[in-house]
Amino acid sequence: MDIDDLKARILAGERRALARAITLVESGRADHRADALRLLESLKGHGREALRVGLSGTPGVGKSTFIEAFGLKLTAQGLKVAVLAVDPSSARSGGSILGDKTRMERLSRDKGAFIRPSPSQSQLGGVARRTREAIDLCEAAGFDVVLIETVGVGQSETMVAEMSDLFLLLLAPAGGDELQGVKRGIMEMADILLVNKADGELKRQAIRTCADYAGALRLLRKRPQDPEGFPKALPVSALEEEGLQKAWDEMTALADWRRAEGHFAARRAAQARFWFEAEVRDRLLARLVREPLKGAMRSMAGQVENGEISPSAAAEELLRAHLMLE
Repeated sequence: MDIDDLKARILAGERRALARAITLVESGRADHRADALRLLESLKGHGREALRVGLSGTPGVGKSTFIEAFGLKLTAQGLKVAVLAVDPSSARSGGSILGDKTRMERLSRDKGAFIRPSPSQSQLGGVARRTREAIDLCEAAGFDVVLIETVGVGQSETMVAEMSDLFLLLLAPAGGDELQGVKRGIMEMADILLVNKADGELKRQAIRTCADYAGALRLLRKRPQDPEGFPKALPVSALEEEGLQKAWDEMTALADWRRAEGHFAARRAAQARFWFEAEVRDRLLARLVREPLKGAMRSMAGQVENGEISPSAAAEELLRAHLMLE
C-alpha cells in the first residue's frame, strides 16, 4: 500500500481515501496494522483540530434522529461533520447491522457530512477498538466536528469521554422516580444533558424533566474544567429541530472557555496518556491467545484443575516464565 499517496489524499479531504484508511486501522491483520501505524505517524502534526463530541444515551432515546438533525444544522452553517457510529456486535456471530446510514438518510446524502458505522466487536465500552484512530483520520481530513455515537449507557461513557472534547448525554422525558435511575457517575461525566423529544404531548414533561436534571446537577461537586453554569441540562426536539442551535452555542462556548483556560489541551494530553496505557494492556492481553503463552496456559490450567497447584501460584509461575516479571 502506498501510504504517502493515501496520506496526501486524506489531507486533500478525499472521502474514499478516508474510508479506506479507517478500514485499514480497523483491520486485525498484522501487515495492515503495520501500515496503519505508518499512516497515523505520518499524519501527526498536520495542524488541524476538530471539535470531538461524544454522544450517548439509552436505546430509543433518539440518538440517530438527533445526530441527523444536529448534523444538518451544522453543515448548513458551512461546517464539515463526521459521524462515527458504533453498532453492537452479536456475541454469537460477531456480525453487526450497521444501519446508521439508513437511519440518517438525509445526512448521509449531505456533501458536508461523512458517516462511518463500525462494529463494536468484542470491545467493551460501546466504542469500536480503533474509534480513537478513526477520529484522528477524520481530523486530518479537515472535518470541523466529529460526533462519536456509542452503543448505549454503561461503560461506554468512560470510553467515549476519553476520546472526546465534550460529552453529551441524551435523555428521554422521564416521569416520577425515573430520575433516580440515572447513574450519578454518568451525570458527573457529562458536560451537557440534552432532554430529547421536547415536542407535542411530551414537551411539558420534557421541560419539567430538564428542570429536575438541572437541579440534580447543582448538587454535584464542581469540576475545575467547567465555567459557571456547567454542566447544564437543555431541552431539545430532534423531530421539530428545536433547541439545536442553543445546544450548539452552549457547546462552542464551553469549548472556547476550556481552550482559553488551558483545559482543552491538558485534557487531550491526558487522553493520549490514557490510550497509551490502554494499548499496552491490550497488547499484553493479546499475547494470552497466541503461542507459546496459549499452550502454556492450557498446560497450567490442567494442573490447576487436577489440584496440583493453586490458581494464584500458577498465574505467578506463568507470568514469571513468559513475561519475565520479577
